[in-house]
Amino acid sequence: MVERYRADGKPFNMGMVFPVSTHNYELRYWLAAGGLRPGYYSPDNTAGQIQADVLLSVTPPPQMPSTLEAGTILGYCVGEPWNQAAVFKGIGVPVVTDHGIWKFNPEKVFGVTDKWAKENPNTHLAVVKALIRAGQWLDDPANRDEAVKILSQSAYVGADEEVIANSMTGSFEFEKGDKRPAPEFNVFFKHFATYPYYSDAIWYLTQMRRWGQIGEAKSDDWYVETAKKVYRPDIYMQAAEALIADGYAKKEDFPFGTDGFKAPTAEFIDGVEYDGTKPNEYLSKFPIGLKDKQTVAGNQVVGG
Repeated sequence: MVERYRADGKPFNMGMVFPVSTHNYELRYWLAAGGLRPGYYSPDNTAGQIQADVLLSVTPPPQMPSTLEAGTILGYCVGEPWNQAAVFKGIGVPVVTDHGIWKFNPEKVFGVTDKWAKENPNTHLAVVKALIRAGQWLDDPANRDEAVKILSQSAYVGADEEVIANSMTGSFEFEKGDKRPAPEFNVFFKHFATYPYYSDAIWYLTQMRRWGQIGEAKSDDWYVETAKKVYRPDIYMQAAEALIADGYAKKEDFPFGTDGFKAPTAEFIDGVEYDGTKPNEYLSKFPIGLKDKQTVAGNQVVGG
């Protein structure tokens, strides 16, 4: 289809929510796994469309279905419920879920400034505890219907309950009538989902480097040191220990003893193995994307 558009002299446009969103990197990963170039960034060109076969642009999530319906974009990558909204309107079908691109991929983050954290340590710890308990509550199937009602309110997501429920209550509809079981489509606490693994942060850094948002090659140590500046498992485990002491959680709910790196995994759509301790080796495995000493200058990839 992309080749057909190119032959007709027309761009193949797709939407994503923000240049540093998980959606941008997962969409790029999926496209590249299929042999399509999603485009590069450079210091003087932040559109991310250099040498692109598919042109990605920012579209606000609630506007994704209407933008698709208008024909401005031909597809998009976004969180729920905006994929299911397209199914309900009969204007689009999901092709792949992020679970299919990277099984149990990390998603949303809670972040604060270093200054605020140092000035408000007790509040910071309390909020982390609250987030852990919220994740536990959300993972209980008995609470999902109530969660859907809350999310449907205009102060939050504001979509219809029926649309939100499609991905929140154990199923996912790929097109009208094609509803499939998806008990772990949304995971909020299980599988140590809330623990800030350094290897998760490093994966996103590798994708920033792969597509030129990080313009120069970095050492493996740089990736690890950068992740450790941002991810704070020490604070998370303080919160975990407090919850255990108060009887709100069990020790086995948390990854005590981890070094912050998940075991190497190849549970990606292209089967490429990722080891968070070897980011440059990982980058070298991809036929599409920057590697070694390559940079983007003007509209070309150079060096390497």
